[in-house]
Amino acid sequence: MADPAVNRLPNSSELEAWRAFLRAHARLIRVLETELVAEHPLSLGGYDVLVQLAEAPERRLRMAELADAVLLSRSGVTRLVDRLEVAGMVTRERFTGDGRGIVAVLTTKGVDTLRDAARTHLSGVVRHFIDHFDDKELAAFGELCARLSD
Repeated sequence: MADPAVNRLPNSSELEAWRAFLRAHARLIRVLETELVAEHPLSLGGYDVLVQLAEAPERRLRMAELADAVLLSRSGVTRLVDRLEVAGMVTRERFTGDGRGIVAVLTTKGVDTLRDAARTHLSGVVRHFIDHFDDKELAAFGELCARLSD
């Protein structure tokens, strides 16, 4: 027997909530991206790559792991790492023990760029997101988003 929830369509208030979420997400991403690009030679995707590498052991990740961490396709992360490599923020190295594997490695310039860009990005997160909620609302919103991401 088919699961009735699979075939259920959203009602108008559910659709409005969904559309409000999409509009809010698009607006926040657009504003945060604009601020980063205006103050630093870095897109939001590039910032995310630098963050993932900064938090990784030895500041390095296999390209496939990096693609999973930043939610991009392998080809998408390759193009992004290409641009970061040209800018001197990332290098590529062979993965020890696997001649076919490539790791992306955060450079000193990448660390410095990330440090500067983090001030811009995180202050934008506060202004455009956190300041719109009280502590209780923010905690509830975080729990709801965690439920969606699990």
